[in-house]
Amino acid sequence: MNATRTLSLHWVAPPPPPSSTALFSSAAVSPAAAAVKPSSLRVHTTKNPSNNSLSSTTPSDKFSKSQDQVLLTLLQQRKTEEAWLLYAQCGAHLPNPTCLSRLVSQLSYLNTTEGLTRAQSIIQRLRHESQLHRLDANSLGLLAVAAAKGGHTLYAASIVKSMLKSGYLPHVKAWSAVVSRLAASGDDGPTEAIKMFNSVMKRVRRFTDSEVVKDSRPDTGAYNAVLNACANLGDAKKFLQLFDEMSEFKCEPDVLTYNVMIKLCARVDRKDLLVFVFERIIEKGIPLCMTTLHSLVAAYVGFDDLETAEKLVQAMREGRKDICKILRQPTSEDSYSDDDFDDDFDDIKVANESDAFEKLLPNSIDVNSEPPELTKVFSPDSRIYTTLMKGYMKAGRVADTVRVLEAMRHQKDDTSLPDHVTYTTVISAFVKAGSMDRARQVLTEMAKMRVPANLITYNILLKGYCHQLQIDKAEDLIREMVDEARIEPDVVSYNTLIDGCIQVDDSSGALTYFNEMRKRGIAPTKVSYTTLMKAFASTGQPKLANKVFDEMLKDPRVVVDLVAWNMLVDGYCKLGLVDEAKSIIQKMKDDGIYPNVATYGSLANGIAVAKKPGEALLLWNEIKERCGIENIGEEPKSLSNFPPLKPDEGLLDALADICVRAAFFRKALEIVACMEENGISPNKTKYKRIYVEMHSRMFTSKHASKARQDRRRERKRAAEAFKFWLGLPNTYYGSEWRIDRGDRD
Repeated sequence: MNATRTLSLHWVAPPPPPSSTALFSSAAVSPAAAAVKPSSLRVHTTKNPSNNSLSSTTPSDKFSKSQDQVLLTLLQQRKTEEAWLLYAQCGAHLPNPTCLSRLVSQLSYLNTTEGLTRAQSIIQRLRHESQLHRLDANSLGLLAVAAAKGGHTLYAASIVKSMLKSGYLPHVKAWSAVVSRLAASGDDGPTEAIKMFNSVMKRVRRFTDSEVVKDSRPDTGAYNAVLNACANLGDAKKFLQLFDEMSEFKCEPDVLTYNVMIKLCARVDRKDLLVFVFERIIEKGIPLCMTTLHSLVAAYVGFDDLETAEKLVQAMREGRKDICKILRQPTSEDSYSDDDFDDDFDDIKVANESDAFEKLLPNSIDVNSEPPELTKVFSPDSRIYTTLMKGYMKAGRVADTVRVLEAMRHQKDDTSLPDHVTYTTVISAFVKAGSMDRARQVLTEMAKMRVPANLITYNILLKGYCHQLQIDKAEDLIREMVDEARIEPDVVSYNTLIDGCIQVDDSSGALTYFNEMRKRGIAPTKVSYTTLMKAFASTGQPKLANKVFDEMLKDPRVVVDLVAWNMLVDGYCKLGLVDEAKSIIQKMKDDGIYPNVATYGSLANGIAVAKKPGEALLLWNEIKERCGIENIGEEPKSLSNFPPLKPDEGLLDALADICVRAAFFRKALEIVACMEENGISPNKTKYKRIYVEMHSRMFTSKHASKARQDRRRERKRAAEAFKFWLGLPNTYYGSEWRIDRGDRD
């Protein structure tokens, strides 16, 4: 492949957010209510009165009164489309604050892609003209909710943060919706959700009169959202703190609260507590629903405890009410040795988590108490069966997956019949087993049963074809999906195709799919960028990978993580371009991202390719600092700016290999000592062979001058020590020696 080929990336405007079905639930604010009470969601605490002045604008910024009246009339008649067109025709002039706030509110309340885009354009214009103070909290809150439900979580979060910074307190339905979306998102989403919750609570607590901020006070839904963030982080201590705070605002835990607690137990590997969460719901008299049983089955499947999951499903099929008693029964997987018990509880963090769960679940202390029974019988539905099938699929039990599907087909209850998720799970099982023909047969059967396949179904099949390097069939499937099923590919579809091209060394095809995705208006994700970078790095084109990386840095929707940096470093190191790789690593550090073992491993391999052993010494010195290794007689260096590092076998072996080949025996001994301290067995056989092949005649010259002999005395001493470690003859015991034929093999 031509390494000088020009990279052509087509960047288009970001896609508009998808439409959503509902803005608020039972507490929705209608557009009419937004006009009658424009400040119902606002508590303004700013001390700068100039921001509140609505009459200080210049004449050029105003509509005429007649135009304002026409616009307001259209909005009151809920003719939002006509109102938008009138606003768009007025050029540089701005309506009055009442009209602007109502227009943004009604556009947001439409819950359509076009409506949200238009509302965002008004916000962008007002920000540009420093006129955001014209909008009330109601309109901004509705926009935040619409953006969150439309998938623009970061944009929604920025709206709420801007409101808080300006002294507004958004309605609880607005800020809790954003917290909920942040909690369920990846990267730093859960952490940001907790920060936003704390920011709102800090401002709410400033008011001694609760009536002033009654619309912004947290409700049970808001607490469930932030508790979900804690569960996703596995932070039991923070979960307990927030759970205890609920009573302060008269919020009672509901069944969703305990469902989130089930997730927390799964995150922190406390399978033993799942049954006690279930019992706690029953004991408190909280109405039980199927979602709790869904969560329980999913948790046991997640623990790979299919035995208990099967018992639970079978008990539901038999209509039993003593499910708690069944779940308390030990399984074959629940036997722990004393050593396992000690290993589990010798850590302070685990002890703290145990204390938290004792307070969250006081019923778990007395394990000999009589387990409660259900108040009514629950029969398994299609989601329960499908979750169990996913466990079989994960364990590679394809036959059991198909068996459950056959059983579901004969169910009399419509809620237990297989749906598209069930069939997709079976397809996933066949794809994982490499049986693509049988997976396609299931897709055909779905059509016969009039169960429409969705985008996820096709993406799983797509991944199966790409994994088996059948790119032609993957492309045929895409055409079938678009032309026959009328389903458009998404970013996951294109990421899969790009990765498939990489597996067949087709970086040109990967770039083609990337550009096609952009032309369709599909925003690339972090995976899209890193996968394309991988395509160029694996084919020896690090400069093109660097260009993709630069575009990734410019994309505000993507968080550049350590994986992307490492991929760029590895691309240069594979060609032995050590200086370029070191430059990238320095940029990482400047951005506050520190190299990890993978970064150093790539650099060590690059040094070996470039044959620059001196660079290995510099690298080893940095690794020693990160590992806290101090040289004898040297002052310990400050490591406050460096997070600790635990080297692995690949990194240390690569460095030791370089040092042995370059006759840096003292450094080689330091490295092998580090390996042994970290429980890594050095490959003595390899190092012995390198020494014999490259250095067996070292220091044997009888004609060297005395000055030269003095200079190399220290190196000779290190070489003798290294030979002693290898078990080769040295000055400590002299004899004739040679490498056996077995060693050479």
